Amino acid sequence: MTGRSERIVVVGNGMAGARVAAELHARGEDLKVTVLGAEPHPAYNRIMLSTLLTGKIGESEVELAEVAGRGVDLRTGVTVSAIDRATGLVRTDDGDRIPYDHLVLATGSRAVVPALPGLDPARLPERVIPFRTLDDCRRIVALSGAARRALVLGGGLLGLEAARGLALRGLDVGVVHRVPYLMDRQLDPAAGAMLAGTLADLGVTTHLAVEPTALRADATGVRLELSDGRSLDADLLVLACGVRPDTDLAAAAGLKVERGVLVDDRLRTSDQRISAIGDCAQHDGTLTGLVAPAWAQARVVAQVVTGQDPQARYRARPVVTRLKAAGIDLAAMGDPTEGPGEELTFADPARGTYARLRIHDDRLAAAILLGDNPSVGTVIQLFDRGHPVPTDRRALLLGRAVGGAVAAPAASPALMPDAATVCQCNTVSKGALVRCWRDGARTVDAVVAGTRAGTGCGSCRDAVAGIVDWLSRTDPVEVGR
Repeated sequence: MTGRSERIVVVGNGMAGARVAAELHARGEDLKVTVLGAEPHPAYNRIMLSTLLTGKIGESEVELAEVAGRGVDLRTGVTVSAIDRATGLVRTDDGDRIPYDHLVLATGSRAVVPALPGLDPARLPERVIPFRTLDDCRRIVALSGAARRALVLGGGLLGLEAARGLALRGLDVGVVHRVPYLMDRQLDPAAGAMLAGTLADLGVTTHLAVEPTALRADATGVRLELSDGRSLDADLLVLACGVRPDTDLAAAAGLKVERGVLVDDRLRTSDQRISAIGDCAQHDGTLTGLVAPAWAQARVVAQVVTGQDPQARYRARPVVTRLKAAGIDLAAMGDPTEGPGEELTFADPARGTYARLRIHDDRLAAAILLGDNPSVGTVIQLFDRGHPVPTDRRALLLGRAVGGAVAAPAASPALMPDAATVCQCNTVSKGALVRCWRDGARTVDAVVAGTRAGTGCGSCRDAVAGIVDWLSRTDPVEVGR
């Protein structure tokens, strides 16, 4: 940092923008940070919207802890209309002109609305709703109260989360997916077929390998025409057809843009005074679309901009996709269908259990685990850290060794190494949880607040609770020895 106060403007108050503001606030007392969010709401956890849709939590539980105190100016409901790079200003739709020394773009992405006769992206029918924002979720919940049938267009991760949430509200739900199997970006056909069977048992019907050809919608309902000649009627249609990086602002400012805003290892755009992170950023030819990389990028930007570590670099880590809803437990990582190495597969259709591993040079290169498998935590750790796999491959595949013992070596927190990552989204280790507990955090909420574990996708909350419970019953002098 220089001796003068630096003005940093963050465009976007989503999960990436809110996190970079917090990281900056924690590192620079003399910074003046302005956060501009187009949505009128406080920052919220977009990943938890599917849980909000089920009715199991309220809106207050999806809000993110916002930075507060000296030097942070948070403005919601404000849209940035232009960037003037020559003068170092951003212009807002309410006529304000805000100067910056450094600008961070965290503009996120927008829901894709398919080109379909009867569907105008600029003016969607009342009963056709994308599943992207808190307002979208509110509209879906409001319509579902008097609805009996719902359709979800898109059988990816987000579409299945929406379908499961609506089914838990008592609706008859159908998922329309153009590929012959679900979650085709993460799964193979066998796993996709088994997942479809699991969903059928949970009240969700799947319509696969069909394209929508037209939509009719009015005040009473929707009718979706399909390429196989069928038509499906419902009270509402949820669009979960993917997202597209929101790069309009960057492109209009003359920054280099391909699919996303191009950034280097320090997350700098083609203008060194402007960074980009999260869904809108394209690093090393890749778009992230996940919260863990976005939060890692926020940390790097804060280190570089504040001068704490001018040489900090962002390095992409292996991605683990989790779908953990009532009745469904799925973990997918890498591509089990491509690449060298040995392949192991196990399927138990009666129990809805499927496992596929690819191992190369004694390292786990890819995996799919669907259903109840006690080794899922171990498999994720092996993939994430690149550690050698056990000699008994069957223990990972089946979840239990041949003699019946659970494969996971850390079934008890006492056996889990301190370096083991418990929260993938925030890269929180078991050792960090132990240190937080020793520093005085005595409840799950206190440990979560102190470490951020569980504040991303939420799938590790049970593991965090288990570790806190173990710590509360263990002599602190002996913990971690």
